[in-house]
Amino acid sequence: MVIAQQPENKSQQPRTVAELVEEIQALTTEIQDLYCLDEIPWVVGYSGGKDSSCVLQLVWNAIAQLPPEKRTKTIHVITTDTLVENPYVSVWVRNSLKQMKLAALDQKLPFEPHLLQPEPKETFWVGLIGKGYPAPKPKFRWCTERLKINPSNRFIRNVIRSCGEAILVLGTRKAESTKRAYRMKQWESKRVRDRLSPNMNLPNSLVYSPVEDWRNDEVWLYLMQWENPWGYSNKDLFSMYRGASADNECPLVVDTSTPSCGSSRFGCWVCTLVSEDKSLTAMIQNDEEKEWLQPLLDFRKELDAPINRERRDFRRRNGDVQLYERNLNEEISVEPIPGPYIKEAREYWLRKLLTIQQQLRRTAPENMRDITLITSEEMSEIRRIWLEERHEFDDSLPRIYKEVTGEEFQDPRPGADYSLLGTDEWAVLEEICADDAMHLELMAKLLDTERQFRKRARRVGIYDALEKCFETSSRSREEAIDIAHMKRDLKTAITQGDVEKVKQLTLGDVTKTEEIINVTDELIENSTENSSTTKSVAKSKTWANMKFQKKESE
Repeated sequence: MVIAQQPENKSQQPRTVAELVEEIQALTTEIQDLYCLDEIPWVVGYSGGKDSSCVLQLVWNAIAQLPPEKRTKTIHVITTDTLVENPYVSVWVRNSLKQMKLAALDQKLPFEPHLLQPEPKETFWVGLIGKGYPAPKPKFRWCTERLKINPSNRFIRNVIRSCGEAILVLGTRKAESTKRAYRMKQWESKRVRDRLSPNMNLPNSLVYSPVEDWRNDEVWLYLMQWENPWGYSNKDLFSMYRGASADNECPLVVDTSTPSCGSSRFGCWVCTLVSEDKSLTAMIQNDEEKEWLQPLLDFRKELDAPINRERRDFRRRNGDVQLYERNLNEEISVEPIPGPYIKEAREYWLRKLLTIQQQLRRTAPENMRDITLITSEEMSEIRRIWLEERHEFDDSLPRIYKEVTGEEFQDPRPGADYSLLGTDEWAVLEEICADDAMHLELMAKLLDTERQFRKRARRVGIYDALEKCFETSSRSREEAIDIAHMKRDLKTAITQGDVEKVKQLTLGDVTKTEEIINVTDELIENSTENSSTTKSVAKSKTWANMKFQKKESE
């Protein structure tokens, strides 16, 4: 007898194939009962991977066995395309959804597939190239919520608004990871029935997890032995996973020394949250026909290169300089937290991405020659951010696009090509400012801020906007960092009640003292019991007080 055993969950007892068949029969009845229990619509999360395919197949087969008069409740099948998916997985999922839609109509089943995408302002390239976010890291994981969570949550909220409630069917399994098992264990205490947990993130919704106790090889056994009901090939899915495994193996019957195909993780090809994209690397190594993907792998490595630190601003996006203690070669130094990518770096990433896109369209297989790495909607939003938020009125995106592709950029945003300032004005400004980057930035911000307010019926807020330009861009890198250190020292002195240190800092350079005094009150609010003394010392050294005291003494 074949034993389905998985190494990653040794505490779980192996289950025979006969027992797995009994489990599938019991789940079929459970799914049918839950479906017919009420009018709450279902939303099945489908990624095209083995777990979500397994769950959708279980649900599909169970509902297909119901009489037609009972198949009245809609089952939404949602897939989120992050726009940076592994190209082969992306094509696989899109074709699967098309086949699913046709099969549901043909079999008269209530399944409705939906392909979801992040909004243009939330895509990966808008974040990295438009706003200048660095490649994601565990401490700055800005991508997951924008690319994956928000699109699906928006859809589910719309279902809840229409129907009051929703049941989300997922292929989550405890065997996926220790963290996932722990999280699912926490949900169990709040369950309303077996495998039906409250959704912590979306009120009025429940999470149903039919295969939560299945192991990897049990999932594969089911997919290989039970035919795909919407007419897609599970064997092709198996081959895709096998091709993404470093050893090119994906066994169904395993022991503790045999690797499982479940270790193949398909995700975003740009992901820098892992040290290496093993699935994409294995795809290229295992199949010569997939060598055309190598530029993606190279680009992903460059996104994660240490040199990118030098391509980033010394300020955060709001213009502030924030310091942190950096341990480099066991030596601690206080340095600015690197901010977004500077203008030249953002333009470099765009040019590089468009160049790779052109290359792939020449070298990809015939059925993938239309591959798109960045959409026109994304580039339109990037262009808007550069122009309106970064005040870079040279409008370099259309120029870069034409230089790389040889075509004019067709911006889908109405009125996007209208501007009072442009490349010529930027060139003149660069010449005037010579090599002073901060002076160029300040002048560009001031000019473009005036331009933006010029189009308004009322110019309320223009002085605050102009003042903000001076606050963020009027000092050199060295001076801005120096002031940040003084602020940091002042905060420490106030917290410790060190009056002498506060005197020393607030009697320094007048131009620096004025800025430091502006933040003193805020720092004192959370200081120690000596705050009243410290506050009086700090306030006595403002320019206004010094001038008033001088007049009084005369």
